[in-house]
Amino acid sequence: MSTILIDGSEGEGGGQILRTALSLSMVTGQPFRMEKIRAGRPKPGLKRQHLTSVEAAAAVSRAVVEGAFLESTSVEFLPGKVIPGSYSFDVGSAGSTTLVLQTVLPPLLTSDGISRLTVTGGTHNPAAPPYDFLLKTFGPQLERFGPKLEWHLERPGFFPAGGGRFSVTIHPVPQLTPMEWLARSPVRRRTARALISRTPESIARRQLVVVRQRLAWEPDECLVEPVPTARGPGQALLLEVQTDEITTVFSGFPDRGRTPEDVANEAIESVERWMKSDAMVDEHLADQLLIPMALAGGGRFRTTEPSSHTRTNASIIRRFLEVDIRFDQESSGTWLVTVSGKRNPGGGTKDSALRSAT
Repeated sequence: MSTILIDGSEGEGGGQILRTALSLSMVTGQPFRMEKIRAGRPKPGLKRQHLTSVEAAAAVSRAVVEGAFLESTSVEFLPGKVIPGSYSFDVGSAGSTTLVLQTVLPPLLTSDGISRLTVTGGTHNPAAPPYDFLLKTFGPQLERFGPKLEWHLERPGFFPAGGGRFSVTIHPVPQLTPMEWLARSPVRRRTARALISRTPESIARRQLVVVRQRLAWEPDECLVEPVPTARGPGQALLLEVQTDEITTVFSGFPDRGRTPEDVANEAIESVERWMKSDAMVDEHLADQLLIPMALAGGGRFRTTEPSSHTRTNASIIRRFLEVDIRFDQESSGTWLVTVSGKRNPGGGTKDSALRSAT
């Protein structure tokens, strides 16, 4: 089998290119070589969370790997057989645990046995989906494809201390069922949760004031939530919007030079952009759904304008799987994303009947 050559500077040029390549290499058995890893970032090459993703993929698939070291800008990955079982991975920093999980989850969804994954590091990080997004948004939608997932958060981990840990037990299925997410029902519930660990409560209060002012959410929908189990100081703002089909989690995190109001406004803008559309799927879930849809052999969803991150992800998926991924703008301003293709390992077929998320 020939090695797929990938330019890591393609599109948005971030770590998602590597994670998607690792996932689909394990699923398909196709080896790949990637050059210019994370060339689009200020500090190119493998950071701790990316190296842990490579190491995790190698462990799960008994792969032969070259270039797996910190700051490496090229990796060659030759996968073996995916082996379900119990695995523990430690990022060794506050790097994202959720992105490590994102790498090794796809091949285990249709493996021949139950797996349990435990990941240690950061669970609530800037520029990565927080644990709550996996638990409440992505996880339940992934189960609609057929697998069952059991989640457990032992303790949160905030930047820069890290030290968070969660586990997920994966009950696989022989093949994934094509799905669609098209019509959004009215909002049933809204909750703003300002998490604080060894930081002043006033920071959380300032964020929630902005939420109430801009989104007109009620005081009893806006909660300060102390996190006594975290190993270090940290803070996160989580805005949850629940419809009949999906609980969508939007997040904001503090960073150097940003005020609590800046953090709140960033998360609020994501909520507003989604709420003003008729889209059922927000831009972050849109990115996450592409791989399971491609493995299922089909699916559709309506979303807001796809990000460069999502489009780059689609481009890498096409390198490994014989699927067509279309992004069509509709007259209402939403985008219809359609995946169709031939039967894939653990997936469905082009003619499989779509099952609606409703």
